[in-house]
Amino acid sequence: MDFVRGSSSITRIELHVSYKAKYCHKIFDFTEVRERCEQIFREVAAQIRVEIKEMGFDGDHAHMDISMRHTHRLCDVNKLFKGTSGKKLLREFPFLKREFFWGSGLWGGQAYGDSVGRDPEQIRNYVRNQGKNRPEKSIKSFVNTTSL
Repeated sequence: MDFVRGSSSITRIELHVSYKAKYCHKIFDFTEVRERCEQIFREVAAQIRVEIKEMGFDGDHAHMDISMRHTHRLCDVNKLFKGTSGKKLLREFPFLKREFFWGSGLWGGQAYGDSVGRDPEQIRNYVRNQGKNRPEKSIKSFVNTTSL
């Protein structure tokens, strides 16, 4: 177990979080969308000093095992991950907004968060294996590349 040492604290706050795409659309079946979302999540994590221990995607949702400082609030962390990724993904992949979200945001309003407890490897395996048996698609097979 990795503990975070502060000037007046020693903590280990490791959580399993999950975010679901609005209307349950399977947008993470598109390889490019999934890879870009992972990259954005990693950028946000570095910016706010949250460690992503594991990340996985199923067709319509993302899972992460994160470690954060006791000075973070989970609602703020969720807002940064969802807000930043939603805005960038819809801007970079305009077909998502046209085809699936009809002018609304990418993420549903809900968020899941749970402590991983004393055996985080069990949760990490679950997160790691999300969507493993799902077929991958390319955006190019879905839309005409000239409309991107």
